[in-house]
Amino acid sequence: MTTHPGATAVPVALLSYSTRPRGGVVHTLSLAEALHAAGWPVHLYVLGDPAVGLFRPTSAPHTVFPAGKQLPTLDERVFAAIDALEAGLLVTLPSDVRVLHAQDCISARAAVRIRSQRPGTTVIRTVHHVDDFTTRALIDCQEASIREPDQLLVVSRYWQQRLQREYGLSSTVVTNGVSAERFARSSATGTSDLRARIDATDRPLFLSVGGLEPRKGGRELVEAFAIASRQLEPTPKLAVVGGHSFQDHAPYRQRCVERAEELGISDDLALVGTVSEEELPRWYQSADVFVLPSVNEGWGLAVLEALAASLPVIVSDLPVFREYLSREDVLMVPTHDADGLAAAMVRIARDPELRDALARRGPSIARRFGWGTTAEQHQAVYGGVTATVV
Repeated sequence: MTTHPGATAVPVALLSYSTRPRGGVVHTLSLAEALHAAGWPVHLYVLGDPAVGLFRPTSAPHTVFPAGKQLPTLDERVFAAIDALEAGLLVTLPSDVRVLHAQDCISARAAVRIRSQRPGTTVIRTVHHVDDFTTRALIDCQEASIREPDQLLVVSRYWQQRLQREYGLSSTVVTNGVSAERFARSSATGTSDLRARIDATDRPLFLSVGGLEPRKGGRELVEAFAIASRQLEPTPKLAVVGGHSFQDHAPYRQRCVERAEELGISDDLALVGTVSEEELPRWYQSADVFVLPSVNEGWGLAVLEALAASLPVIVSDLPVFREYLSREDVLMVPTHDADGLAAAMVRIARDPELRDALARRGPSIARRFGWGTTAEQHQAVYGGVTATVV
């Protein structure tokens, strides 16, 4: 891949709130790597532990600012993170970097503060989705992070329409990406140890990635799995990978665990937690079916990863999924519908021909969304913005 024709390669700072492998952070790091590989001057700035670094090694230039101590409330954590990112940028950001590209509300608010102190700075923000904050302080903070940047990007037409309808703001769609070759299933891939680790060696294995949290439909997933388990033989296993979030979903996750105990499936539910970058593809390659009953998504990066791994997929019937998936590609069920989700899980578990057909379609879909393509879309955006800067 080469630099986008006609684009002026002015330095860009990519900003993110975390070093953990959440969807937006994965997007930011992968975009930085693809831009760097294309020769675009880019530097990634994130909050985390400088001694630990990012969740995986990277070729992209990057700086990790100390995130500070963990504060008791979400409000406090968000505003402290904005302060920490602003402080780090003020002393580190080179004078020739005048394009700040934020990927979340925390980094967007910090970038806007930097712009007020460095005239001529342009702030771009990618809105992956709008978070479901409940306190007025965070709702206002998020709204400011959408209204204050100079230009908005989104990863789906659905969110482009939402921002226009709810905020009266225009935005540009740039697609998400996936490293399809990294997740591709191979006969040489060893996965038996992962299945054995959770007692799923000779049992159907359903996989969900993202953790048990409200936005991911965690309670519905547990309840649907309980219904499906009573209809399937041998009894299946459900592995849930991930779960780290800036928001504290521990109380919700505990309610899901308690619900699993009430339904008698706690022994069949494996909360794997956050795994290493080396191990994550192997979980996709170990599973039989991928399930993501989200109620709100910006794009669904984990869906692309599952498709790349030739997994048959069950997702919620969300507009963002319908932008790149059809009912011939995946099974779609209504949101908040545990019975409908259970029926889809039973159907796909009992129908090997359906599983095979869906599995064959996945890799070709994933290959349409390489990070190189995503980087080229961003280069066109940067070229247009930076033409007024140089």
